[in-house]
Amino acid sequence: MSSETLRSFYAAIEAGRHGDALSSFLHPDVCTIERPSALMPQGRVSDRDAMLAASTAGAGMLASQHYEVRSLDELDDGVVAARLHWSGVIAADVGPFRAGARLTAHIAQFVRFRDGRIVEIETFDCYEPIEE
Repeated sequence: MSSETLRSFYAAIEAGRHGDALSSFLHPDVCTIERPSALMPQGRVSDRDAMLAASTAGAGMLASQHYEVRSLDELDDGVVAARLHWSGVIAADVGPFRAGARLTAHIAQFVRFRDGRIVEIETFDCYEPIEE
């Protein structure tokens, strides 16, 4: 059950849903723990409001994005371990990114559910060099 909810969550993001349009997937107490990566060297912890705002910012920055779900394994305590391949195309020049550049990441996530909704995402994102 949790795996299907998570698969639907990724599909919604890929389809361009963001902000409040993602609320139905998220528990009121949700947080994301981003471990350090090339794009977020210090890592970050975000609450629900910050997550929804980041989803809107990301949707505006990307012309498209795709999640290839490599595996979803339901563990104990309502946790799903996800192995993903993500790619996104930059929509317009912003910061160090140029329009048309492709970002690619290999991602491991541990997603905890409570009451049928996502309550925590701990993500480890390994980015490939940017394809200009």
